[in-house]
Amino acid sequence: MKVTVETQLAGRTLSLECGEIAKQAAGAVMIRYGDTVVLVAAQDGPSRPGTDFFPLTVDYRERTAAAGKFPGGYLKREGRPTTREILTCRLTDRPIRPLFPEGYTDEVQIMSNVMSVDQENDPDVLSINGASAALTVSSMPFQGPIGAVRVGCINEEFVLMPTRTELETSTLDLIVAGSKDSVLMIEGFAHQLPEAVMADAIMFGHRAIVEICKLQEELAKKLGKAPVAAPEIAVNPFAAALKEKAYAKLREAKTGGDKADRRGAVGELKKALIAELFPEDAAESPQGGTRAQFSEAFHALEARVVRDLILEGRRLDGRTPADLRGVTCSASVLPRVHGSSLFTRGETQSLCTVTLGTVRNAQKIDGIFPEYSKRFMLDYYFPSYSVGECRPIRGPGRREIGHGCLAERSVQSVLPSEEKFPYTIRVISDITESNGSSSMASVCSATLGLMDAGVPITQPVAGISIGLVKEADRFVLLTDIMGDEDHFGDMDFKVAGTQKGVTGIQLDLKIAGINEEIIRKTLEQARGARIDLLKTMLTAIRRPRPELSPLAPRLLRTKIDPSKIGLLIGPGGKNIRAIQEETGTQIDIQDDGTVIIAGERGPGAEEALARVEAMTEEIKVGRIYNGTVASIKDFGVFVEIAPGKDGLCHISELSDGYVKSIDEVCKLGDKIQVKVIAVDEQNRVKLSRKAVLAETGQSDGGAERNSGDADA
Repeated sequence: MKVTVETQLAGRTLSLECGEIAKQAAGAVMIRYGDTVVLVAAQDGPSRPGTDFFPLTVDYRERTAAAGKFPGGYLKREGRPTTREILTCRLTDRPIRPLFPEGYTDEVQIMSNVMSVDQENDPDVLSINGASAALTVSSMPFQGPIGAVRVGCINEEFVLMPTRTELETSTLDLIVAGSKDSVLMIEGFAHQLPEAVMADAIMFGHRAIVEICKLQEELAKKLGKAPVAAPEIAVNPFAAALKEKAYAKLREAKTGGDKADRRGAVGELKKALIAELFPEDAAESPQGGTRAQFSEAFHALEARVVRDLILEGRRLDGRTPADLRGVTCSASVLPRVHGSSLFTRGETQSLCTVTLGTVRNAQKIDGIFPEYSKRFMLDYYFPSYSVGECRPIRGPGRREIGHGCLAERSVQSVLPSEEKFPYTIRVISDITESNGSSSMASVCSATLGLMDAGVPITQPVAGISIGLVKEADRFVLLTDIMGDEDHFGDMDFKVAGTQKGVTGIQLDLKIAGINEEIIRKTLEQARGARIDLLKTMLTAIRRPRPELSPLAPRLLRTKIDPSKIGLLIGPGGKNIRAIQEETGTQIDIQDDGTVIIAGERGPGAEEALARVEAMTEEIKVGRIYNGTVASIKDFGVFVEIAPGKDGLCHISELSDGYVKSIDEVCKLGDKIQVKVIAVDEQNRVKLSRKAVLAETGQSDGGAERNSGDADA
């Protein structure tokens, strides 16, 4: 039975359709907004033996056929997921995961396929709503529904579900997901938006989420789908015994020292308990219970200890809830790179390198939306040694891609415009130590590295993560969370920004949502920590260096009449190739007439710029040109001052002395400097070498000698 429900959202129709397509899936919904359509299917299956976690997998795919396009490149079938697809997978996963009951370990897979895209309504938010709707109409114990919206800010007014065109002028790009009662996920980027305004934007979005949740409930009601109760969790046979035996010892082991000390103490305690409860290395305890059940009970007790300590106001390393760990930072830590920095906060460390390149180094991005070039990239690497582990090195995982993009977009809004700084910029953040919030450490190290490279950013950016432990109506916010506080806590709320406001924000939760009070207090606590971070960072380097590294390419930029691009290029590229070869530069020409010249040596770039301008500009009276003698006549010489442009330098204008023979002053093919002294009505150019000699204070000795011989 086909069922459709719809509502008006920001002046467009949002519809959910179920019952006609993908009927064998546990739940499937076709969600449409404008002419953008996404098919989302949810499926569950039995868990694998020994699974002690919730195996949720989310896949999101954008096929170019949805936009009426063929995939670019040789292969005409989509392959591995793009960065954008991976980011949308994460956006869909994060608000759904906390809404499955504790102890639920069945396999769950969400698949979102973009079927149609209208180029204005982005399908990423629809994937979140569609996933929730598919789960709501399934037989899985999903404790939803949830809704998601995008919020923009144009002319200081919030805009619900802005189009891609509207986002071009928006100072905010914010995605909020939540239930009818609370917020579950936030991801957004802004142009230094004050914390209070950011909180208002979040709550503005949440009001629309309530209506989307009601729409999903209406769909489930029409289909006759009742909420599914959570399965009962069996009592762990070790729970009570471990609490009695190990609670006090575990509290002692989890406090004091560094990460390695605490991990070692906990490991020794666990080892001793195993030896006691499983004598002679038995697979089962004499009192009943397996090793897997023991590990589960020990982990639960460890979580209880950490949470109790935090609720008592004690953190594992002795800090108070609002304290930052110790911060050190430095710039110019590596030779031969264009910029570098090292940022350390507690036991989290990021080593940053910056590379500057030309427009040819920009990343081309193609997909369901029109192709564009990306001139700023931040790549995040998380090697296993950073957490004291061994594992194979594959390609970058979803987490690395997600953290890199979060840091990238948090810094992007303070970069100079392409007109002011026409470089392509690549930042690499190598996490060399990790114990909490390495993505925000990457924001800090990137800021320092960019300033070290001489990139004129408008404001320095810092980032911090705020954690949460919440039980009933009681909660504690934790500044600069460590790994254990993240793992056993309820929230990882990352906030990046400048002294003026927020540039990036991301919320991940392990509980079923937070309220407005927690959001506002978190943003305010993050601001205080960010200001302290910025003060420390600016002791390493106060402002962008005034000069680029001598190892970086020199870029010069000019604008020519687009109608003269063909003249600059020349037949078969003759003119542009000659300039590049003779000056040792690289020249890029854009369709709008923008010309960018890159050279390893400054003088070469300057010479190329002069030649480009001379070739494409109108001949100006009074300007000096570097020309080439093209032909010699009895009455003077014709000098080519630009490809296809020459002028006459009369014999009387060749020297400041008497010229008996032109050959004594110049020969065919000689390079000479000449000044334009006149351009007549027929566009004939008159040149003077004598005027150049007078202007530069030089004298033509050979010509004077000829003049003296004549007088004798």
